[in-house]
Amino acid sequence: MKTTLKLEELAQFGLGIYFFSVLPFAWWWFLVLLLAPDIGMIGYAFGNKTGAFLYNLFHHKGVAIAIYLTGIYLQNNILMLVGAILFAHAAFDRILGYGLKYEKGFKFTHLGDL
Repeated sequence: MKTTLKLEELAQFGLGIYFFSVLPFAWWWFLVLLLAPDIGMIGYAFGNKTGAFLYNLFHHKGVAIAIYLTGIYLQNNILMLVGAILFAHAAFDRILGYGLKYEKGFKFTHLGDL
């Protein structure tokens, strides 16, 4: 089952790359920004509850899709860029086994304990 889930996340990572590819940005932006959503880990400096909330906000695919679709609706390439990066990053993290966080602590995720 883990292999199936990782393949699904790999396909979603590819979709994130596609979302980026239709935008007018140089490819180096994708590489530079791919790890930017990890800024959400700063929330752990304020405790597990805040950390989990911020981390999950930056790693939730629904949020990423909503931002991307808002960018399409508003014809705003920056919003589309943010959505594509958030989506691709979340899929990439899940390939590596990092899931959404529980309030118990960073190592407790919806994919199991790290």
